[in-house]
Amino acid sequence: MRVTVSHTTSTGLKYSPGQTVQLLVIATAQLMLVLDDSIANIALPSIQSELGIQSVDLFWVINAYIIAFGGLLLFGGRLGDILGRRRILQWGMGIFTLASMLAGLATSGEWLISARALQGIGAAMTAPNVLALISTTFPGDKERHKAMSVYGAMSGLGLVAGLLAGGILTDLLGWRWVFFVNVPVGIVVLVGTRILSEAGLHEGKLNAGSALSSVFGMTLLIFFITRAGEMGWTDRVALSALVMSVVLLSLFVFIQFRSANPLLPLRLLHDRSRAGSYGAALLLGFGPMGTLFLMTLFMQDVLLYSPLQTGLAWLPFGLAIIVGAAVTTRMLAWFSPRLLAALGGMIASTFMLWLSMIEQTTRYSTHIMPAMFGVAFGFVMAILSVTLTAVHRVPARDSGIASALFNASQQTGVALGLAILSTLSFSVTNRQLPDAMAVLRQGHSSGNGGLVDTASMALINGYSVALMAGAGAMLLAALSASILIRSTSSGNTR
Repeated sequence: MRVTVSHTTSTGLKYSPGQTVQLLVIATAQLMLVLDDSIANIALPSIQSELGIQSVDLFWVINAYIIAFGGLLLFGGRLGDILGRRRILQWGMGIFTLASMLAGLATSGEWLISARALQGIGAAMTAPNVLALISTTFPGDKERHKAMSVYGAMSGLGLVAGLLAGGILTDLLGWRWVFFVNVPVGIVVLVGTRILSEAGLHEGKLNAGSALSSVFGMTLLIFFITRAGEMGWTDRVALSALVMSVVLLSLFVFIQFRSANPLLPLRLLHDRSRAGSYGAALLLGFGPMGTLFLMTLFMQDVLLYSPLQTGLAWLPFGLAIIVGAAVTTRMLAWFSPRLLAALGGMIASTFMLWLSMIEQTTRYSTHIMPAMFGVAFGFVMAILSVTLTAVHRVPARDSGIASALFNASQQTGVALGLAILSTLSFSVTNRQLPDAMAVLRQGHSSGNGGLVDTASMALINGYSVALMAGAGAMLLAALSASILIRSTSSGNTR
């Protein structure tokens, strides 16, 4: 017999104790996945030093996770629809936890990169089913909005906690603990998943052609984006991957039209609001990770912040996401998701544009901190709103694949944003001063202030142009939401 005793949330909603614990388990799983997006970044120098990884291979510690995650999202979502979302979440979390242990035990670069790819596979099975379980566990609009608020807050907390924890763990315990920390948390989540409700299984089977073409097509697409960002957009390997990706994804779409059991039911894209939500999510993916990447470089290379100082400097970003999630939940009771998505995108764009006006003498307290707070606040307002419209009125049998498609849009946006913004930043800097980082280090080591100033300005100009481009992507996301999403797509407008 189900427990019916309830408690009231800050918004007046009543959750049963069972629902509260289920939300905690779901949110903690999301926290782990987002935390792993950023926690390894700060540990890269220590990893390179101990394992002797070549600089050209170092970023595969990050890229292996991104490629496996993005490439398998659609497959993981559909698997949840057919075999059960709780079951696939458990499999995914088990793989992710095991891979984290293997990553911490790595004795070579190849071992670590393989473990990171395995983490990405686990994440791809977990992420879409986390979002789908929110939709099925909290079917009412108001309770789902509250659950999405917690989901969004955990995402923000994980992003910044990854940077902070990465600095603390690397400094105090060593880089291996950046991965070992996932193990006890993963075990707790696995135990907690036993109480999650399993919605009824849905008839259907996986089409081998659909599965293979989507997995390899998406994997090659994400590989192209990350490779092009690293080696240039005319790199032959990157272009070959793009061509193969286009062929495989075209085959995938063809199979969907002809298959009785499509991996991606094309009916999901017939809804204009849902399609607009996927497009807005892709563009919004440029914002937080692009800002995180560029401003981390600015703080460490130009302002000379330590890894720990950099992690602490990002705390307001995480706070803004938590506050923004709570505020957005309340505003959804009065305003449509379309309006809030457009407003959030415009806020994020405005503050990202302000952030692009950095200089060598920029103060953290009066410029960087308020600007990053605004970017994060606007981003979470927009992304929570388009998340709601993306899953609104999705049939229960398609919840997993619909959530996977939304996650894939975001993940592709993140990868594309990082590739484009980093390439743009490097190109602008290199045009002004080739090898600016080497010149900057030489200036610091020799005490030559002129060299430091010249190199710093070249780097800053690159960061600024890239941040402006990111602001443009946020503005396009706002326009996409305002034009394509219908005002009646979810929400409790009064």
